[in-house]
Amino acid sequence: MWILWTAIIGLIAGSIAKLLMPGKDPGGIVITILLGVAGSIAATFLGKLLGLYNEGDSAGFIASILGAMLLLWIYRLVKGKQQQASA
Repeated sequence: MWILWTAIIGLIAGSIAKLLMPGKDPGGIVITILLGVAGSIAATFLGKLLGLYNEGDSAGFIASILGAMLLLWIYRLVKGKQQQASA
C-alpha cells in the first residue's frame, strides 16, 4: 500500500514542480512520478546534509516539490550544455 501512496504523492509533487517551472520537459505520468519521488529523496538528503532533518526524518511535501524543481533545473542545465556542445 505504501508504494501506491508514494506514487500518488510523487505524481502530485512532480506535477506541481512541472507547473511551477514551465518548459519543455520529457516524460509522461511515470517520469512525473519518478521526478516527485526523486525530489523527495534529494530534499531529504540535502536537509540532512544541512542539519535540518534528524536521522529517520524525511522531507515534507513542500520540500519534495522544491527538490523536484531543483532536479528539473539541473536537468535543463545539463540539456542546455549538451545542445551547445553539439551545435
